[in-house]
Amino acid sequence: MTLDAALPSLSDLVVERVGFGIFVVDRSLNVLMWNRFMADHSGLGPEQVIGRPLFEPFPDLPQAWLARKVESVFRLGSFAFSSWQQRPYLFRFDHDRPITGGVDYMQQDCTFMPLMREREVVAVCVTVSDVTHLSIMQREREEAVAKLQEYADRDGLTGIANRRFFEARLHEEFSRWQRHGGELSVLLFDLDHFKKINDQFGHVAGDAVLRVMAQRVEGVVRKEDTFGRFGGEEFALLLPATPLDDAILVAEKIRHTIGDAPVEVHGVTVPVTASVGAATARAGVSGCDALIHEADAALYSAKRQGRNRSVAIA
Repeated sequence: MTLDAALPSLSDLVVERVGFGIFVVDRSLNVLMWNRFMADHSGLGPEQVIGRPLFEPFPDLPQAWLARKVESVFRLGSFAFSSWQQRPYLFRFDHDRPITGGVDYMQQDCTFMPLMREREVVAVCVTVSDVTHLSIMQREREEAVAKLQEYADRDGLTGIANRRFFEARLHEEFSRWQRHGGELSVLLFDLDHFKKINDQFGHVAGDAVLRVMAQRVEGVVRKEDTFGRFGGEEFALLLPATPLDDAILVAEKIRHTIGDAPVEVHGVTVPVTASVGAATARAGVSGCDALIHEADAALYSAKRQGRNRSVAIA
């Protein structure tokens, strides 16, 4: 046998042995070819598929989408592609990855290739590549990046938003208020005589008090609010769509949430109170820094008036 005579059988062997699916359909979506990968993963051999409309043995295929895809290749004579990110799979094939990967079926990339004869498309060859491993790795990477971003936005001691994230959110909300108006308020508060707590009970107890206080406050704020640690024992609360009168009610709620019950730390009872300053966005407030400055001034006014109270600057 000459090499030329052997080539057709070699090409057939390659098609059968490649590690991805290959099938060919005509314009009516009748199956003309079905390779071993497709047979192994579908459970249907070529003799059960070839010569039949593709949707008969596979009624769960996205029929309208697939028909449009194939028709576009016939009409335009150009390649088409479908990524697993756009459509996770074409065929509901099982995959061999751990079930912990979070995918139900093999994730697939599909290429649609025109088969030409005398400049006319006579059939479309579709390849189906198993990209399950790639998709799982990418999902895991995206989850890891999101987790790292979350850690970057969180205060290491209390787990609430850190100052950088709080200030970014404040800038967003203040810009929105400048464009659309409405209401926007800010609270600044800190724990009264916190240095004495550290001096009397130790820094470990002081850290525990900060964590407990943050948990208490986080439990009473709204989802749309942003609660963050400014540094040390100073905290901030961003209140979108909140006028100053309502902000003062929130300030009093927080003050009581912090101070109505002492904190138990390593068998020691630590009494805690807080002073709160409130400010609201209004004409004449030039920017985020000015709003924070007014809330800070209100906070120090609360301290001068005896602490454990809420003060607002209107």
